[in-house]
Amino acid sequence: MSRARAAARRARGVLCAVAAGTAWAFAPAPGAANAPAAKYAQGAASFQANCSVCHGSSGAGLPSLAPPLLTYPAHYAASAEGRRQLAMTVLYGLFGEITVDDKRFDFKMPEFARLDDATLAATLNFVVFDLGHAPDSVRPLAADEVAAERAHAIDGAAVREHRKSVVPSGS
Repeated sequence: MSRARAAARRARGVLCAVAAGTAWAFAPAPGAANAPAAKYAQGAASFQANCSVCHGSSGAGLPSLAPPLLTYPAHYAASAEGRRQLAMTVLYGLFGEITVDDKRFDFKMPEFARLDDATLAATLNFVVFDLGHAPDSVRPLAADEVAAERAHAIDGAAVREHRKSVVPSGS
């Protein structure tokens, strides 16, 4: 990893920790030692390295910082537009006000386009299946789905606008 990439990763982590204002953001989730092994181990490793600092190691989110990832991603993965939303979100980030589980969040999720398509798909599958417990009827996301969205670059505000077409009513 280049020094610039390492510095950017550290800076992103510091910003999220500072925004959370607490050290518990880095603590393991309660009961994590007894948690079953992740079905998507590569995705779990990527999630812990890139996402857990803001969303928490269990994906439960951090109040006033980042929303939980325990319900919506599994719901999104069941539809074509929802799958697009997942890929766009990790590729281009998301910023602006959103509501998740009746709680408002106004934050800026960074983009992760520097990661390859297979890693992003594995990370999304970890979130959808290991954290979100999507049913077996939902098929895993594939690297080519991420690649298709990578071909149409947008910004985090456009990702938020697209989200309006896939969220459950009133959210």
